[in-house]
Amino acid sequence: MLSLSKHANLKSEKLNKNLFFLFYVFPLFVVAQTNYQQAEEYFKQENFSKAKPIFENYLKQHPGDKKTQEYLGDIAAYGKDWDTAISHYKNLVTDEETNANYHFKYGGAMGMKALSVSRIRAVAYIGDIKHELEQAAKLDPNHIETRWALVEFYIQLPGIFGGSENKAIAYAEELGKISLVDGFLANGYIAEYSNRPKDAEQYYKKAIDVGGSPHTYEKLSNLYEKNNQPKEALETTSKSLQIHKRNQLNYQIGKISAQYNIEPAYGIACLSEYLANYSIEDGVPRDWAYYRLAQIYKNMGKKEIALTWINKALLQRNDFKEAQQEKSLILAL
Repeated sequence: MLSLSKHANLKSEKLNKNLFFLFYVFPLFVVAQTNYQQAEEYFKQENFSKAKPIFENYLKQHPGDKKTQEYLGDIAAYGKDWDTAISHYKNLVTDEETNANYHFKYGGAMGMKALSVSRIRAVAYIGDIKHELEQAAKLDPNHIETRWALVEFYIQLPGIFGGSENKAIAYAEELGKISLVDGFLANGYIAEYSNRPKDAEQYYKKAIDVGGSPHTYEKLSNLYEKNNQPKEALETTSKSLQIHKRNQLNYQIGKISAQYNIEPAYGIACLSEYLANYSIEDGVPRDWAYYRLAQIYKNMGKKEIALTWINKALLQRNDFKEAQQEKSLILAL
């Protein structure tokens, strides 16, 4: 009878422990998981101020959690807090040396840090940046972002510190094997940076033929603007608008029209369309569209209409410096 009683007591103790876990510990676990999932949702929404403290608290309780370290590194990088981003990414690389993405992010964060300091201090980062990015490329033969970073690294770096157009082209060729359109865009970028606009134009046109994304048209249009070819820029952006129907392109057409004093009626029509269909996702605030309309009417010599639009821009943002300067020009008509 005594052994049966002991057995019953042991079962009772085990049941009590299970009940304790069920009623006290398990709810805390569920809350923690729910909070973490909420932080991930905030992160996806780019609501980093709400996501960050949850991730930081979780990392204190789970110091070795790589996923959380990466989230915090990404949040720091978004806020241009390069030292914090570097610290998180360095820990990740140390813990998992074969992860190409960790090497890419670590090298990229150091690259951005180098751009934010003096040239003398930046030199100290060059070797590490090169090592991390090249290591990422070796670890993942299909890592597009790493190869783009290496293209930019080698074409922008002065030759005295190891910069090389040939190396940049080699990584652009690697890009082309992974993604033909990225290869053309990378070669176009190299040609543009090296002041070979005709070569850049041909590469960007090939990128349009192969991919035809809004980005490919934008690269060609920007090249034309940079080289004082506004008619070609306007034509390229118009083609993109016809195909992609993106409202932001209406603004771009209006901007080109205003800046270069061409096709005023078309510019006005596109800016009117932009304002009629405006949403925050379009990226360019309404006051800039008002500003461009004022520019076009100023170019046409229509002072009163131009003043109406520039005043509307300043009503939305009274510290709009470009609009203040434009108003002075309008008043001088």
